[in-house]
Order: sequence, then structure tokens, then C-alpha cells
Amino acid sequence: MIRKRLLTRREMLHLTGQSLSAVPLALAFACHDKKSIPIDRGKAYEGTDEHLLDEIKRVCFNFFWNEASPDTGQVKDRALASGAGTERMSSIAATGFGLAGLCIAEQRGYGKSSDIIERVRRNLRFLFRQLPHEHGFYYHFIDMNTGQRWERCELSSVDSSILLCGILTARQHFADQEIKDLATQIYERVDWPWMLNDGPTLSMGWHPETGFLNARWEHYCELMMIYLLAIGSPTHPISPETWNAWTRPKINYQGIEYISGNDPLFTHQYSHAFFDFRNKSDAYTDYFENSVKATRAHKLFCLSLRGKFPDYSEDLWGISASDYVGGYTAWGGPPPQGPIDGSIVPCATAGSLPFLFDDCMRVLRTIRSRYADKAWSHYGFIDAFNPLTAWWDHDVLGIDLGITMLMAENHRSGFVWQTFMKNPEAQQAMAKVGFHTASPPSSQIPVPATPTRV
Repeated sequence: MIRKRLLTRREMLHLTGQSLSAVPLALAFACHDKKSIPIDRGKAYEGTDEHLLDEIKRVCFNFFWNEASPDTGQVKDRALASGAGTERMSSIAATGFGLAGLCIAEQRGYGKSSDIIERVRRNLRFLFRQLPHEHGFYYHFIDMNTGQRWERCELSSVDSSILLCGILTARQHFADQEIKDLATQIYERVDWPWMLNDGPTLSMGWHPETGFLNARWEHYCELMMIYLLAIGSPTHPISPETWNAWTRPKINYQGIEYISGNDPLFTHQYSHAFFDFRNKSDAYTDYFENSVKATRAHKLFCLSLRGKFPDYSEDLWGISASDYVGGYTAWGGPPPQGPIDGSIVPCATAGSLPFLFDDCMRVLRTIRSRYADKAWSHYGFIDAFNPLTAWWDHDVLGIDLGITMLMAENHRSGFVWQTFMKNPEAQQAMAKVGFHTASPPSSQIPVPATPTRV
């Protein structure tokens, strides 16, 4: 099955603007009958939290291994949750998450080490030697076997950055000189000043037919990794002053004030999958604690909708950009965005495990037990489902399984943070923009030591 849309999460938010606000939510309220389907409370998940986290990561690894080309290493954008699909469209962001996922799998012993190392080698060889690029940036969607640009998709600065984060994680994890050399060459080839397009902030992308996109990375969201990679580049850096060029709007919800655009929850997760912001502040805020607040506010927002969507509870909440019954949407809140209808998006809480573990883990345990027959699949949690209308997605998405796998491991051991932050470019970039050690809030609890193979 081919993906039904080629708009990125970020493009969808930019193009639709206020149309993703309270009007669709009001329509959903008007149309939904809260008594249509009773809520099945089911039995509780009997395993430990550690057991479930390990189970989640193992099946996510299965996706990144099975749903990638064994020749090029490129990972499918999405696949049937049953594992029986024949899709060919790859997402470079899914490939980036997948590279970090292979590091986790090799460290945890989920696969044969020599096979994983060879898969990473093939991936990086293809990226450096064969995959079309422009100034080091890659097209968002490609054919997983040939590398050909998919339709007329954009050259994407954020998806290229997620890919680079995965590449740099692999560079530090694997004691393989070819992997290290290829990773360095791919990163150092990127011409970051070109993506500024003579502006104060980075462009979201470029089309060969029409040039640079009008949309820019100009307000707080998942953009931190893009700027830090660019500022830290040893070959084509941009000025550290660009860190101050994007705005940091604030939201105050039920007494919780935090920096955020009117964006879904994933924007508070993606940069944190790789860069370790714990116990650090710049001139503006502690971004890790900011994501704690954003997750807490999102939970309260979902619970405020219980009068219309009675499935939302302490046991079950969380939406982020995902599939839904009508296709794909960027939804969330506060403030309300998109056609909210009572659906649940598992990666919303999975991606916030390091920020609000007990609350998020309670949701994942509920889904794994109460909806095990429909919401748990060959590759773990399906992308989204609605227990009120009995809609169950048929697909899983690479980026959503990716943020799930990485944040589950970061909570357990801090492995991805520890590995990625060994890159001197990451350390130097954070220093250049003014990060300094801050006293940890109570929510920032130290993680255990790096995992050993099991």
C-alpha cells in the first residue's frame, strides 16, 4: 500500500494554520455520540514495566530490520502492521530513526552483531555514494530500492537532520572504521548556509522545480536538532546567532506555562531523542523540563475532553500527528488542533516516556492489555485507533515506531543520549549557543548505566 499523502507533518501544520484549531474539534463534538460504543476496561497488563519496554523495543527493531531494503538499508515510511505489505516508499527520517534503532538492537542483543554492522555499512555506502542529494540534503521520500525521488516531494531540512542524527549515533556506537568514515563524510558534506537562503532562519526545504519553500524554521518546535547540527558543523557551519533568530512563544494551560507553538506533541520529543538536554539551560529555558510541562499539559488537555470522548482517562490519553480514520492529520493540544474524535496515538505517550514516565507507562500498559487483540501488532502498537468508533489503523509508521523505540531506551538507560552526545560537534554546538549546567528539577531523575548485551 502506498502512502496516501506526501505532506510532511510540518508542512501540514504550516499550510493549514488555524484550520487545525477549534472548529474541527467543535464539529467532532457535535457529531460524536458518547454512548455509541461501551468502553471495555479489560484486564491489567501482568508484566513489569521493564518487560513491556523490552517487548516494545524488540518489535520496533523487527520493523526496522524487516521493512528495510537489505541492499540499500533504506527504511519504509510505513508498512502494514501485519508485516505483509509490499510498500516501496522510504522516508529518510525513518531511516535515521532506524539507524539509531540498530544501535540499540546491537547493544541489547536483539540481532546478530555482524549482520547489523553489515546492514549499517550498506546503508551508509548507499547514502554517500548513490542517493541523490543537493548540497548534502536529501529528498524526504525515496524509492527504498533505487533511491529515486518519490514523485515531487521536497528536499527536507528536518528529515535530513533526523537522518544525520541516526548516522552520527551509528558513528559513535560501532567500532568499525568504514562506518565512522562514511558517517563523517555524509555529515561534513552538508552545506548548511545554503539552506538559510540568505535569511536569518533555516528554510524547511527546497524543490528543484520551484526553489526554496517559503516556510522557515522560525518558532520553537522540533527545530533544535537542525540548528545544533548546523552550528556544530566543522565544514559548513552557520552562525550561533541563528539560535536566537527563532521565537519561543509561550502557552499557559491550567497554570502550566511552557514554550510551544500551536503544534502537536511530537515537536517536544524529536530533538530530545538524540540531544541530551537534561540538567541544561540556555538563556531561555531548560528544554527538557519544558517538554515535561508540555506532556503534562497535553494529558490535562485530553482529560478535559472526557465529556465528549469518554475513552480519555488516566489510563488512556495522548494524540500527536498520525493516521486517523480520514487519512493523516496533525492533531493535538492545547490549544485544540485537528479533527479530534477520541482517537489514541500510542507514540504520543511512548515518545514522552523520559518526561512523564509513570503517566505515560500507564497508558502503554493499558493499550497492551485492554486492546491487545487489535492495537498490538507484528510490529508493536498500530499507529492510531479509536475505541469509541471501533476504528483500528492497518499501518505502522517508521517515524512513530522510531520515537517510541528511542525514547523507551533513553528512559531505561540513556543509551541514545550517551552515544549521540559523544559526537564532539554536538557538544560544541550546545556550548556555542550558551547551554550550561543547571540544577535538575525533581522530574529529571538520573537514568541507569548503559545497557549490556542480553
